[in-house]
Formats: sequence, C-alpha cells, structure tokens
Amino acid sequence: MTRTLTKLDIVERIAEEMKPAGLNKERSFDVVESLIEIMKQTMQNGDDVLISGFGKFCVKQKKKRRGRNPATGEDLMLSPRKVVTFKCSGKLRERIRRGK
Repeated sequence: MTRTLTKLDIVERIAEEMKPAGLNKERSFDVVESLIEIMKQTMQNGDDVLISGFGKFCVKQKKKRRGRNPATGEDLMLSPRKVVTFKCSGKLRERIRRGK
C-alpha cells in the first residue's frame, strides 16, 4: 500500500523531532513554507535545486513538438514550455534499494 507524505505530515514530524529545541508546530510550518517558497522561486528563475544526499530538481526546456489529443486523436502542436524533473541521488537510490 502506498501512502502520500503531505506537507502537514512533514510539519508535524519536524515539530516532534525539534520539540527539545523549542520548535513548535507553528514555527515548523513557517520553516517548511519558507523552504518550499525558496525552491519554487529558484526553479521559476530557471535554476536547478540540488539537495545533497536527496536529489536534484531540474528545470528543463521542452521544444515545440507535434502531439495528439488522446480524447479525439486530433494532431496538434504543443508549445515550448518548461518542466521540472527530479533525479534522486545515488545515496537515496541505494537506500531505497536496500529498504533501509
């Protein structure tokens, strides 16, 4: 069974882990929001985000290309656009592979 880790889950886990340091849930929420906003702004500017030991969020430019509407089968041209991809680090890949 697959479970989704939500932003609220992350906030609650950080608050629990950092309770001895005095970081409450509200402050944890602010930290998570700030981190996500920094990442969004960085990628919006066209830059990649590298988190050592975790992975790299890459902004890639897609060229104009031919496509097809799956509902109608109609051919169409897809406009150029930017997309975000994620490549996990070797350490994370190995950790997932080992199951630890």
